[in-house]
Amino acid sequence: MSNTALDILRHTFGYDAFRGQQQAIIDELVAGRDALVIMPTGGGKSLCYQIPALIRDGVGVVISPLIALMQDQVEALHQLGIRAGFLNSSQDWQTQQAVIQQLQQGQLDLLYIAPERLIQPHCLQLLQQIPVALFAIDEAHCVSQWGHDFRADYLSLDLLQREFPAVPRIALTATADDRTRQEIIERLQLAQARHFIAGFDRPNIQYRIDNKNQVRRQLLQFIRNEHLNDAGIVYCLSRKRVEETAAFLSDQGLTALPYHAGLPQALRQHNQQRFLREDSIIMVATIAFGMGIDKPDVRFVAHIDMPKSLESYYQETGRAGRDGAPATAWMAYGLQDAIQLRQMLDASDGSDEHKRVERYRLDAMLGLCEITSCRRQALLHYFGDQAADHCGNCDTCLNPVDTWDGTVAAQKALSCIFRTGQRFGVAHLIDVLRGKPTEKIQQHRHDTLSTFGIGDELDEKQWRSVFRQLVARGFVGVDTAGFGALTLQEKSRPLLRGETALRLRHEPADVPRQRYRSNKQQKALQNDQDRALWQALRDCRRELADEHGIPPYRVFSDVTLMGILETRPQNLASMLAISGIGDVKLEHFGQAFLDVVREFDRDRRA
Repeated sequence: MSNTALDILRHTFGYDAFRGQQQAIIDELVAGRDALVIMPTGGGKSLCYQIPALIRDGVGVVISPLIALMQDQVEALHQLGIRAGFLNSSQDWQTQQAVIQQLQQGQLDLLYIAPERLIQPHCLQLLQQIPVALFAIDEAHCVSQWGHDFRADYLSLDLLQREFPAVPRIALTATADDRTRQEIIERLQLAQARHFIAGFDRPNIQYRIDNKNQVRRQLLQFIRNEHLNDAGIVYCLSRKRVEETAAFLSDQGLTALPYHAGLPQALRQHNQQRFLREDSIIMVATIAFGMGIDKPDVRFVAHIDMPKSLESYYQETGRAGRDGAPATAWMAYGLQDAIQLRQMLDASDGSDEHKRVERYRLDAMLGLCEITSCRRQALLHYFGDQAADHCGNCDTCLNPVDTWDGTVAAQKALSCIFRTGQRFGVAHLIDVLRGKPTEKIQQHRHDTLSTFGIGDELDEKQWRSVFRQLVARGFVGVDTAGFGALTLQEKSRPLLRGETALRLRHEPADVPRQRYRSNKQQKALQNDQDRALWQALRDCRRELADEHGIPPYRVFSDVTLMGILETRPQNLASMLAISGIGDVKLEHFGQAFLDVVREFDRDRRA
């Protein structure tokens, strides 16, 4: 069993060895037993059901919510010589009938299908008439009403255990806290399944969070300095912000496309296909975009609005660097993020229990933004994983944060909130503290308060930092009426009384910090010859991709191209030793890249 799986891994997928728990998961399914797999994005989840589907008799049925991506996933398998198909509402009747005929004639190894189609009686009847190798339930967190991508259709998937009791099932997700994990087990009837929980760490991703200060300018500077000509995703909270940001980046000479649920479906699909099939595309999107995106060479994910939870943040940042090469997760965060998300949560129609859970998740997200120790350690700890105190690849490790005793400043801020009646927003409170005789202050006679002018030792930016940290840490709340008034929380009492001290983050100086760039790929391109060969290999990949009508990374990934550059293979047999090159890809593409290397070497010798 294991030897067969390893042969498929080597000759079909082009990898020398399994990673982590892949081998054990595959053996479990091949033996006909169920499995629950929690593995980070880019950890190789798909191999865990694709290889058993090739080994076991019958077709492997993959249940996925990602209708827009099924065609891309199936095309990727075709490039590897695997017989795969999909059934969804994007196909016409004739195309669906052709796929059904392939199923009935045993001509498919893998079938991708959406949950809403699977649970229909005629589809269940079709599957009961053919041998089914396994059921793979991808993005399994969608079954949980506590999850961040809940899909009601997933609630009906417990029928698989009743209708196909002898067929093994595997449920897979990249993110699931304890509550979500238990709901997956309960709703999918996986009590007897073996659990495989891989570490959540993605060491190739560099996590960084900056304070907002002209955020579009910050985003542009980040992309130009570190990821020019790279593919990336920029997440925004609103549709309007998506369109404005995409237009801004395009005006600056970058190729940026918008994506949100309010755009026409045809335009969304067109933009998504461009992102998947072209190099150097930046997708500016709401969270409507991204789940299951199978593009390995996304070099950065940027958030210009803070996500609502660490689950969402982890899932979205995990779309960077799926190929294992260095990538960046960058976010700009400010006081207004904390205020807006607290307002949205408090004003929502959810139950008290739902609000309590969501408030906990938001507090954890805010805590990550304000933390002064290693961000990776805090992120992994949230998911119950362990990490070193110092990861060496996040901003707080690379540029340690200075702190200061903010107790007195915090007391002044809290007193000002109280004495102005807990009815005013940050801008007015700062004016009071700094003693600015504005019309509004004079109208409310706030220039007569004891807190008027007691805070002139800090400038406006520093006071905004103080208020931001007080909101983030739960000392201060936000009204639900939408006016942004700050209110005191019970937690503030000991601080006001001087019974506890508070250390705050120093605002970084408004000058460029060290230039971040820890990129193995860039280090390998240290001379003009290597850079010239790298570009020649990329040009060859683009030509082959255009010729076959597929995305460039479906030919070879950047990691595989780097393997070719570093090893300089002189024959086809030696190319098989490079990660990502299997028998079928070698046959289709190997000679073209070999010719590029040989021609380059001849020119270099000449």
